[in-house]
Amino acid sequence: MKTDDAQTAPAAASVGKKGRALGSRLTLITTPAILVLFFLVWKAYVVWSGVSAFVLPAPENVLAALGKDLTNPVTFAHLLTTLHEIMVGFVLAVVIGVMVALVLYKIPVMEQVLNPFIVALQVVPKVALIPLFVVWFGFGSTSKVIVAGVLAFFPIFMNTLLGLKSIAVGYREVMEASNGTRVQTFIKLELPSALPYTLAGMEMGIVFATIGAVVGEFLGGNSGLGYLTISRLNSFQIEGLFSAIVMLTALGFILYSIVVMIKRFAIPWHDSVRVRQV
Repeated sequence: MKTDDAQTAPAAASVGKKGRALGSRLTLITTPAILVLFFLVWKAYVVWSGVSAFVLPAPENVLAALGKDLTNPVTFAHLLTTLHEIMVGFVLAVVIGVMVALVLYKIPVMEQVLNPFIVALQVVPKVALIPLFVVWFGFGSTSKVIVAGVLAFFPIFMNTLLGLKSIAVGYREVMEASNGTRVQTFIKLELPSALPYTLAGMEMGIVFATIGAVVGEFLGGNSGLGYLTISRLNSFQIEGLFSAIVMLTALGFILYSIVVMIKRFAIPWHDSVRVRQV
């Protein structure tokens, strides 16, 4: 039986690898095909339904507006503003979230004392706080950075704390038996154990940071893609509105993909990464 299992394992691994490779090739084909189908259905609906351009413009008009936006320095400045707000808020959320998780993990009594307040802050609808942040920090980038950071903080903090708490007792006993110092325990045990959880939180955090920055620009901004979206809505530039939405979608997708790439580079040994790799 052991021999059969030993022979079966490499075969199963080979089949799994071939399946993932096939899935990746199919994605390269199906993704463009779905996009093309989406635009064809969109165009057909616009032509056959006779819907007003103020409700749903034709896809080629949206693409033309997008092309103008991508070559417009003013639009590019709005994009850079939103990108700056997202990244600064996200980086602050990562640094503060990981540090707070480490402190609460190292001092369990502090976690017990602060846990009711953490839960209360977590359940508060963060979007409802945006007008308050605008009043406190103004209409500039500062309030948007804070909103982005607050929204991204909790998934990073909670996942990191969960990762630290998920360390098996046996591993910690091995470190103690080998007389490992606190620094060695952190580097060799706690950091590798918590890193997959932290990176999973970062995947969610970058999405929330994007949402926070854009919604902040919606409600109290004077620059950025969110502000540009509302401005075009108010002036009935519907094609430009769609163009701004496309740019926001692309920006969010690119930022999320970068975090996923960082995850693959940082923890290539973890199952969550190995399953995705070809």
